[in-house]
Amino acid sequence: MRTLKLTITYDGTNYCGWQRQKNAPSIQQTLEESWKKITGEEITITGSGRTDSGVHARHQVCSLVTQSALDCSRLLRAVNANSPTDISILSAQEVDADFNAITHSVQKTYQYYIQSGRILDPLRERYAWFVSYNLDATAMHEAAGLFVGEHDFASFEATGSVRQSTVRTVTECRVEMNRRGPFEDITVTVTANGFLYNMVRNIVGTLVPVGRGLESPEWIPWLLDQKDRKLAGQTAPAHGLFLDHVVYRDDNLG
Repeated sequence: MRTLKLTITYDGTNYCGWQRQKNAPSIQQTLEESWKKITGEEITITGSGRTDSGVHARHQVCSLVTQSALDCSRLLRAVNANSPTDISILSAQEVDADFNAITHSVQKTYQYYIQSGRILDPLRERYAWFVSYNLDATAMHEAAGLFVGEHDFASFEATGSVRQSTVRTVTECRVEMNRRGPFEDITVTVTANGFLYNMVRNIVGTLVPVGRGLESPEWIPWLLDQKDRKLAGQTAPAHGLFLDHVVYRDDNLG
């Protein structure tokens, strides 16, 4: 038996998210079915996080246990050849037997993309939230910085979620803007030791009213203190969110 670590990238548009579902295709199911075609094995591929329906990933990390003797490079090529073109394995390596993509991760970074302004860029529509207002990225960046640190993020967890603790430590939260002619591309980057359900999308949906001048950056500390999801901004659409990368506690593993 061997334990493998896979790093994959995918366009989540056509999937119900990472995790297997009964009535819709998922990234996990698709990879497991491709793996079976190559090895004949029915295995479980564990992802570092359960990205939601429509969410994308640049460097999702997975772990699996296999009896296959095929070397990692051959497995990578074979699984990619038998997978849809919106999913690709970037790397495959053998790791220590106890490696787990979820429990060994210590930090994740997500990026969210907004295309703002009065004119929609159709080439960005699939991967960015179009907000039909000019946004003040400086004010958004100031507000984003107030998320950094250890806080109770109950105001930014999807209603109905159940977690033992809603306290998380955010080490980076920043907003950058790039102007391309009539288009405004805004990137929100969030790094933390863990995330609540829809936490990044709720943070982004809260930063947009700040960018529109409807709220001030000082709204953020007040929201954190209230611990009430109903008071924060909307949940930003899934298609603008990317899992960018995952960091592991053992440098030899990631």
